Amino acid sequence: MKTASIATAAILLTLLTQIGGLILLAAIWARRLLGWPRRFVVTLSLFAVLYGVTSMVTTVVAPVFGRVPLPCFAGHQDRLVIRSAMLCVMNRHYVVPELKEAALALATEIDRQFPGTMTLALDGNFPFIDGFPLLPHLSHADGRKLDIAFYYEDEQGRFRDGQTPSPIGYFAFEQPMPGATLPCAGRNDVLTTRWDLDFLQFMREGRRLEEHRTRAALQWLVDEGPRYEVDKVFVEPHIAERLDVSGPLIRFQGCRAARHDDHIHIQVAP
Repeated sequence: MKTASIATAAILLTLLTQIGGLILLAAIWARRLLGWPRRFVVTLSLFAVLYGVTSMVTTVVAPVFGRVPLPCFAGHQDRLVIRSAMLCVMNRHYVVPELKEAALALATEIDRQFPGTMTLALDGNFPFIDGFPLLPHLSHADGRKLDIAFYYEDEQGRFRDGQTPSPIGYFAFEQPMPGATLPCAGRNDVLTTRWDLDFLQFMREGRRLEEHRTRAALQWLVDEGPRYEVDKVFVEPHIAERLDVSGPLIRFQGCRAARHDDHIHIQVAP
């Protein structure tokens, strides 16, 4: 690999995984130290091994820095799990302990009200360094933010446990009802991550919002969230209106941030 290609790959891996860039450089150094052939497949193999080992070590080391991993695979008793293993591979499933406690309590309550329900977590944060951006999010940089997927049912009204329209839980947006509050209507901001992504909305076919569980989750966050230091809940206004949930914790994230009608954003106080 040429120097420019290595630098570009290292930067991209750092932005995507936080630790990947350093591991790529370590893999190249190890290949040279061992005198192995200068081939892409060799470097890739070394990178994969080192990345896997380092990711396992990270789950042990991260708590020293104040962050803990959310479960990537659900056991028989688990009611909370990361939606996609890819989010775990990319180290996007770390949060501060109090936020993990809040998410687990939420999942436990939803399962109590609706037995057999799995709550799906989406992006949390990287394992190290406050202020390190978790793209494309604007605020997931201190371990205190976590996205929770909506709950869904099929067109016959049957709950689809552990499923979302999108394989990663994002970008399949619930469309507003007629007359709903639309604070960003008519705006055409140039610098924004509020993308409609119309070409991805086919994913919603055959799936619709399961209102009972999603309402219960939002209501629990409003009523019980403060006990777990939850101080903000971001969701699109038309979702809160549709589910008839309100309270001081329910906020609108603004017109430059990503749409929040495919998930609930929760955060705990610093």
